[in-house]
Amino acid sequence: METLEDSELCFPHLLNASCRKQARPHFEAMLIYVLLSCISLLTASLNLLVIVSISHFRQLHTSTNLLLLSLAVSDFLVGLIVMPFQILLIEPCWFLGDLVCTLYFFVPYITISASVVNMVLISVDRYVAICDPFSYATTFSQKAVKLCILLCWLYCVMYSFMILSDNLNQPGRFNSCYGECVIVLNGVLDLVLGFIIPISAIIILYVRVFAVAVSQARSMRSHVAAVKLQRSLTVTVRKSEIKAAKTLGVTVVVFLMCYCPPYCVSISGYNLTIGTSLNDFLIFLLLSNSCLNPLIYTFLYPWFRKSVKLIVTLQILQPRSRDTCVK
Repeated sequence: METLEDSELCFPHLLNASCRKQARPHFEAMLIYVLLSCISLLTASLNLLVIVSISHFRQLHTSTNLLLLSLAVSDFLVGLIVMPFQILLIEPCWFLGDLVCTLYFFVPYITISASVVNMVLISVDRYVAICDPFSYATTFSQKAVKLCILLCWLYCVMYSFMILSDNLNQPGRFNSCYGECVIVLNGVLDLVLGFIIPISAIIILYVRVFAVAVSQARSMRSHVAAVKLQRSLTVTVRKSEIKAAKTLGVTVVVFLMCYCPPYCVSISGYNLTIGTSLNDFLIFLLLSNSCLNPLIYTFLYPWFRKSVKLIVTLQILQPRSRDTCVK
C-alpha cells in the first residue's frame, strides 16, 4: 500500500531520486487553467483573423502589412503552442521527459524573439516612411520586406539555439531530480541580443519618428490652405503615413509595457523560481502581448474591423472577394 510519503513523490518507484510534489491550492490552479485556456483561444483566434485578412485581401498586401502579418504569425504560434504548454507547468511534476522539456522552451524563444525582431523591423519601416519618404518605395519594396522577414525567422532559430545550447546538447542536465523541468540560459547573450539591443533600437527609432511626425503635422496645418493639387496629394499621403506611425506607436508602447518588466526583474538580480506567483505573473504579462496586438488593430485599424466582418459573415468565400475594398 502506498504511504503518504510516497504519494508526495512525482515518481514513487524512484524513491529518493524523484522530486517531491509541490501542488498549488486547487482554486489557484483552476483559476490559472481557465484564464490561460481562454487567453490561448482568444490569442490564436484573433491573430488568425489578422493572418487571413492580410493574406486574402489584395488591397492589404503592403510592405507594412507584411510585417504585421509576420508579427501575427508569431503571436498566433504563441496562442496555439506556447500558452497551452504553459498550462503544463502548473502541474507539480513534469512527466513528459527531458527532451520535451527543452523543446518546450525552445519553441517559445523562437516565437517570442520573432515578435521582438518584427517590432524592430516595423520601427525601421515607419522610420524610413516618415523620415525618408522618397526612398521608402525602393528601400521597403515587398521583395525586400519578404527577405527581411525570412532572415528574421532564421535569426530567431539561431538565437534560440545559442541561448539554449547547453540544454539541447544534454537535455535534463540541470535537473536535480526526476520530475523537474529546469533549463539554464546564456543570460548575458539573452539580455544583450533579446532585450538591450532591440529595445534600444525601437525606442531610438520611434523617438525620431514622433519628432519628425510632430514637425510635419505642424507644417501641414500651417500650409494646407495654400498648397496646389499635387502638393495636396502629397500632404494627404504624409498624413496617412503619420497616422500609421501613431497607430503602430501604440503597438510598440504596449509591447514595451509587456516585455520590459520580466527583463528588468532579471537585471535587478532577483532570483525567480518557477511556480511562484511573481514568475507566473511575469510570464503571463510577456505572453499577453500576443493577445493585445490584434485587439489594438481592432480599435485603431478600420480595415481590420471591415475585414473581420467580411470573414465572419463568410463573404470572403464569394468570387473576386480578394479584390474587395477594405480601406
